[in-house]
Amino acid sequence: MDKKDWLEKEYLPSSLRKAKFTTISGEELDPLYTPEDIAGLDYQRDLGYPGCYPFTRGIHPTMYRGRLWTMRQFSGFGTAEDTNRRYKFLLERGQTGLSVAFDMPTIMGRDSDDPMSVGEVGRCGVAIDSLSDMEVLFSGIPLRDITTSMTINGPAAVLLAFYLCVGEKQGASFRELGGTIQNDILKEYIAQKSWIFPPRPSMRIITDILEFCTREVPRWNTISISGYHIREAGSTAVQELAFTLADGFAYVEAGIAAGLSVDDFAPRLSFFFNAHMDFFEEVAKFRAARRIWARHMRERYGAKDPRSCMLRFHTQTAGCSLTAQQPENNIVRTALEALSAVLGGTQSLHTNSMDETLALPTEKAVEIALRTQQVIAHESGVTEVLDPLAGSYLVEALTDRMEQEAEEYFRRIEEQGGVLSAIENGFFQREIADAAYRYQLEIERGERVVVGVNRYQHEDETLGIEILRIDPAVEKRQRERLAELRASRDASRAERALAELREAARGDANLMPPIIACARAYCTEGEIIGALREVFGEYRETVLF
Repeated sequence: MDKKDWLEKEYLPSSLRKAKFTTISGEELDPLYTPEDIAGLDYQRDLGYPGCYPFTRGIHPTMYRGRLWTMRQFSGFGTAEDTNRRYKFLLERGQTGLSVAFDMPTIMGRDSDDPMSVGEVGRCGVAIDSLSDMEVLFSGIPLRDITTSMTINGPAAVLLAFYLCVGEKQGASFRELGGTIQNDILKEYIAQKSWIFPPRPSMRIITDILEFCTREVPRWNTISISGYHIREAGSTAVQELAFTLADGFAYVEAGIAAGLSVDDFAPRLSFFFNAHMDFFEEVAKFRAARRIWARHMRERYGAKDPRSCMLRFHTQTAGCSLTAQQPENNIVRTALEALSAVLGGTQSLHTNSMDETLALPTEKAVEIALRTQQVIAHESGVTEVLDPLAGSYLVEALTDRMEQEAEEYFRRIEEQGGVLSAIENGFFQREIADAAYRYQLEIERGERVVVGVNRYQHEDETLGIEILRIDPAVEKRQRERLAELRASRDASRAERALAELREAARGDANLMPPIIACARAYCTEGEIIGALREVFGEYRETVLF
């Protein structure tokens, strides 16, 4: 009996649940997968071994037998002192890397005393206005001994400069510091919308960071190319995969156009993906991403160094999958999503806390989230075997399908003139909006069940859960701190540094050295960004309907 016979004789005559049998992205699923579904699979060409091209099965030959993934919790709230205490709390409980969440004024390149910052200081992350704040943020934490990921994009060069100067003051050379800045401005135009400058000067800043770090900060991941926010905006898994890798290719092309050798900078590019609720679709997405990146880097961009072909990625569980209703259910959701990231071969993982739809996480909630990773790592047994889902008919078929559909998106993007042109004409934004609308309709119609939201509800939805509240006095303290800094610094040195930065921006010199000079002079983030804004202007998005 073959699959067709089984379907006709056994499956179709049987009764089925009333449900849509699709992935969370709306992809149709067969009831059963067999060798027929992966008949074209060539082991050496399509899978290979862990640590070997095309890296489908993982980028390291030992994977988690060699070392576990880095466990990070996205942390930041209030003042630098508040967040420094949270970092030490997490490090004491076994966290192995730091991850900085900045408040909205910092993300938008505004100082805490800017009129547009009122009511937002320290609310959704930590307020960092200057090198002085960054010094406090990492007080008592030796940066030479730990890696730090900073989720910052428009002003990424400035926050990187602050961080490097803190390491310098601690006695570490730039070459000894390791970490990541997100620095993915393309996805800001596509999804998250926290840009500052227009796309083309933004790309200049990014290539300056690539060039500077390749030469001076070789352990730094210069761009964390992010699909996370594309998914949070409502994309499907395939859109997240395709749009993220398309952004990655655009950065590679920008680096090459700036005169850099691909093998000099590509090994320090990393990625940042979302782990959503459809378990097998997510595992397949991560595996397809590695294979696509490896093939394009070798065949399209001529990479010779195997490290240029290795797609290294951080994962965060899906914030958009969490619910305010019955928030304890989010612990289960996060555990399943984290497991998919581990089985997909992530190098670094952040697990969301159960209360993050209500507020920034409490210490109790964030500890449960960290313990979720530790239970997976030490109790589940899934780390003992490399790529244990390889060979699954379903997983391999999904991996192949996602690769094919991503390639079709690449073709459509190229037809429009590339990523920047597709951003400017609204292609990415329309695709994501359409996908988000379809998904929301499925929930509202009850076609897709979300436990506690459209099924299995009860009256007391939040069960009196405690949430973290930011004291309004935080903003007042931060403004006072900023006033003290401006009064105590060498004002003429700061003004000279800003003038030199403006002059560099008008020319074609690398912007990182003058930005670092501004940081050392204790210029504020808002002042540095303001100097660049005078030269580059500010982006205004074309409105789409």
